[in-house]
Amino acid sequence: MLYLKSEEEIQKIRTSSLLVSQTLAEVAKILRPGVTGLQLDQMAESFIRDHHGKAAFKGYNGFPASLCISVNEQVVHGIPNANAFKEGDVVSVDCGVLLDGFYGDAAYTFALGPIAPEVLRLLKVTRQSLYLGIEQALIGNRIGDISHAIQEFTEVQHSYGVVRELVGHGIGKALHEPPEVPNFGKNGRGMVLKEGLTLAIEPMINLGTRRVKQLKDGWTIITQDKKVSAHYEHTIAVRKEGGECLSDHTIIEDSIKNNKELTEIA
Repeated sequence: MLYLKSEEEIQKIRTSSLLVSQTLAEVAKILRPGVTGLQLDQMAESFIRDHHGKAAFKGYNGFPASLCISVNEQVVHGIPNANAFKEGDVVSVDCGVLLDGFYGDAAYTFALGPIAPEVLRLLKVTRQSLYLGIEQALIGNRIGDISHAIQEFTEVQHSYGVVRELVGHGIGKALHEPPEVPNFGKNGRGMVLKEGLTLAIEPMINLGTRRVKQLKDGWTIITQDKKVSAHYEHTIAVRKEGGECLSDHTIIEDSIKNNKELTEIA
């Protein structure tokens, strides 16, 4: 059942989403070769708790951590571990927060030090596709308009693999609400976008094949050809002039600028 939010509720989702963004900005401050996913996860959980929120992912359907940390060929849902990151790694960090009864959700893919030009290009294109999708999140458009904008830019124009099995989603009092928001589709198809709709839009784009598989841990999704994947996500509100970002990547990107171990994507 579709749940349309009041302006007051949208502002609560914004507050949760901004705490997600602030958490990812803290990740960007300490992320470097030699750091582990477990260290990032422990920091994030403490930061969220200190700001009166709850880490939304921890315990969700049994997920064991506060962050999803997916490295290189891992697409999403990577479990933080004690392995140290290395120079040249591509690290996607996805974070969710529950605050005052409403959820926020966002993700950013980081590049540790110099990375191959074709990988940096993947990250830049994937990030740009997110904003192209958000532009289409306007009242009266359809879900397919968001999906098509992302697919057209990443798959048609740049020949990347668009993951089919994993999609964006509605968000609000639940972490995952209707409708689903695929990263592939046709203009004019799908549900009509209405005022009060809040969505998590999250392109998951692979350097090679779109095909993925799940590891034996029951969570981690990787590319079948082991090539790198990128993932960026915003929580947005559908508006008359296009999607309004309730999460904020700029504070994450400011932290990246101040961390000489990371390569700027924006």
